[in-house]
Parts: sequence; C-alpha cells; structure tokens
Amino acid sequence: MTVLSRTHILQDIFQKTFNLKAENILSLPRSGSYREYYRIFSGNFTAIGVYNLDRKENIAFLEFTRHFLSKGLNVPGIYSEDLDKNVYLLHDLGDTTLFSFLMEQNDLGGFTNSARNIYMRIMEELPYFQIRGHEGLDYSYSYPRAMFDKQSMMWDLNYFKYYFLKLAKIPFEEQSLEDDYQKFTDHLLSEDHDFFMYRDFQSSNIMIRNNTLFYIDYQGGRKGALQYDLASLIFDAKADIPDDFKEKLLDHYISSLKSWHTFDETKFRNFYYGYALIRLLQAMGAFGFRGFYEKKPQFLRSIPFAVKTLDYLLKNYIKANNYPYLTGVLRSMVDSPELKQFIGARESRNKLIIEINSFSYKRGIPVDLSENGGGFVFDCRAIHNPGRYEEYRELNGNDPVVVEFFRNRSKADDFIDDTFRLIDHSVKEYLERKYTKLMVNFGCTGGQHRSVYCAEQVRSLLEKKYRGGVEVILYHREQELKKLGI
Repeated sequence: MTVLSRTHILQDIFQKTFNLKAENILSLPRSGSYREYYRIFSGNFTAIGVYNLDRKENIAFLEFTRHFLSKGLNVPGIYSEDLDKNVYLLHDLGDTTLFSFLMEQNDLGGFTNSARNIYMRIMEELPYFQIRGHEGLDYSYSYPRAMFDKQSMMWDLNYFKYYFLKLAKIPFEEQSLEDDYQKFTDHLLSEDHDFFMYRDFQSSNIMIRNNTLFYIDYQGGRKGALQYDLASLIFDAKADIPDDFKEKLLDHYISSLKSWHTFDETKFRNFYYGYALIRLLQAMGAFGFRGFYEKKPQFLRSIPFAVKTLDYLLKNYIKANNYPYLTGVLRSMVDSPELKQFIGARESRNKLIIEINSFSYKRGIPVDLSENGGGFVFDCRAIHNPGRYEEYRELNGNDPVVVEFFRNRSKADDFIDDTFRLIDHSVKEYLERKYTKLMVNFGCTGGQHRSVYCAEQVRSLLEKKYRGGVEVILYHREQELKKLGI
C-alpha cells in the first residue's frame, strides 16, 4: 500500500470521526518499529493517526489502552479505530518526549535538576502503572507473549548473541554461553512476576505535555517482574543518567512501591541488577541489528553508553561466579579495543554523516530516524528503466550489465550530475556549520534499478571528493527487505 493510499484512509477515518475535513497530514519520525505515525490537521485541531499492518499488535495496544484509561492511567485517548484498514486515531500528546527534553537539558549543562525532578516523579507513578494496570487486565491480548517467560528471555539473549556479539566479532563458545544463559534465566524467573511489565519503558516512550507525564508504546506489555521496567528506564543507554542518581532513583522507587506492595527489599535489589543486565543485553541486540546490520548510525551512538553501563554493572553488582562464562564474554567485550574501533569506524562522531538511501515509492519515503528532518528526496522515475526489459528484470542497479545500460542507454549520469551539484552545496555548508547528519534519498518504482544505481554513484562521488572528511552510509532499503523476505 502506498503512502498516498494510507493518507486517504486516514483522511477518511478522520472525517467520519469528527465530521471535519483533514486539511493536512504530516508524517512523523518512526522509532525502531514499522508502525507509521501521522499528525492530521483541521484548523487548530489535531489528532494522531497510526497505520500498522500488524493486526494483533494493534489489538493489543487498543485493548491495553482502554483498560489503562479505566484505571485512570495517563495514556493516549482513543478517538476511533478501523482494524480492517489497519488504522486508528489517538489524542495528540505533542512532540516532547522525555528523551527530547533530556537533549534540550544537556545543552543547558548536563543532567539538570529539572530532569532529576521528572525522573523522581516517574518513580512515584511507575508502581501504580505496574500494579493497578495489572489488576483485571486480560493478558490474552498480549502480543507476542502473555508473560516474560523463559522463551522470551532466551529470545532476548540470543538477539544479543547473534546481532551484537557476532556482528561486532566478539569471540565466544556457543555451548558455554548457552549453559550460562539457562542458569541466568532460571534465576530471574524465580522472582515474583505477577505484575504488568511495560517491556519498553524508556525515555522515548514517555511524553511531557503541560507538565503532565503520559505513557505510550506499551503494546508489547505482558506479565513480568517489577524490576524489569525500572531497570529499563534507569539504565536507558540514550538517557545516560549519572551513576549516583541511578541509585537515588532506585531508592525512591522502592520507597514509593512500599505504599502499594509488601516485599523483601534486599531480595528486590538483588533481582533488580539481574533484570538490568538482561534488559541491557536486549537493548544492545537492538542497537547491533539497527546499527551494524541495518547501518543506521543513530543506533551506533547508543552503543558506547550501553558499554559504559555494562561496565558499571559488571564492576559493582553482577557476580562473576554465578555465570562465569557469560560475565567473561561481557568483560572481554567491555575491554575490547577492537570493539571501540569497530564502532568508531562506523560512527565517526566528529564527521558529517551522509546517509544515502535507495527506496521504492510503493513503501513510502524513508524517515530520518535521527529526528533532524530535512535532506533530499530525488525522484529517479524519469530515467529510462532497465526493469522494463526481460534480461534486466531480476537484476539491480549494482549489476555490471545494468550499470552499462544506464551509462549507454539512458541519461542517468546527467541526472546524477544535477543532483550531485545540489547535494555538494549542502555538504559544504553542513561542514562549515559543523552539522552532523545529512539524509539523501533516491526513489523509483521498485527500489531496484534506477534508485540503486543513482545512490551508488552519488556515494562514489562524495567519497572521492571528500576522501574521509565525511562518512557516507548507503542503505538499499528494498534490497535489504527482499533479503529478509519482506
């Protein structure tokens, strides 16, 4: 389904819901998911439209939301839904996430008192969410699992193994690591887990609107231990909370929890650090998949913070004698100069990162996940298409015979010369102003021939001209999705 048809569906449900004409629809940046968010305008009124092909995930979000609203929790209100068309409308909570607030505060001098006060408020609200939110919740709507059980934990640990350790080339012995995984998960499951576990409780999923905190993106929620969500927030790699304040937050949460629940504080603290570790490893698996595999630089930027947090846990709280092989692998990773070089070579913090994408208009224009916005989108569909000929149909713009076609039987190189002049002008200005990200997108009908060729040629021109002065990251979206069978 094209972006155009998706916006038509959203326009239609908006008009039926409010009897208002949708005057404008703005695509919002995605996070790590494939859900698409849009802000829909009619005069001064706005609503958030969500498009998501995953019906079960949509049902989980909507059912959980209705339940949480009945408990008085601060979650987005639902205006309307059409599950058959994969859309629903939500109250607009604005654009200020806790994470974006932290970035603004960092410009004022680091982790400010305002940021600390917000986190202390969250420590007071989280137990209510976990305990009251659990009461009467129908977990049959949970997706993909109704509980954070052994299988869920093993999925997360293997995600870390295959998308972080392997892609970062950290050596390990499969069976020894698996043995410690089994002991580690058995230990975690011995803690009480009859509470609502948000699953992705982190700074990007908390909104700030009119000094009120709202909570979003809990569709992956399930039964689980209290410690998991707490650790997710406090050890959120992107937030980079100071170590001394992490301990104050833990103390404040425990103090708040005592108003809701009777528990053994010493036992709670011991399990807390184990859950902090499994959550951190799951996050690092995601950073590895998005950063190393999908080559998205914004996820690589989180890895140094995650490694720093891992070092903190290993030094202070995780006992090596309980899981000697696992902790040994983690320690070797933290101490590995190769990993630092590996990340640095891809991240290049001091360089301008130019992200070049080829894409198909059928799936829509790629969203800049750095949230900077802007950049270029070039439509390559006016170029003579080799895909119209049988001999080129199964090939792509990287294949030598297709490259020869473009150079001898089309005006693709004239198009590239024109686009490069525009891009080059911006690159010079960005370097002068010390900007860190420029996004360039080349689109065609299928994201296979013309867009791939243009993206490759512009990448080559930029690397040749700037010779290491910029970092160029190339991502052929449709070709990568094809490899994954999507």
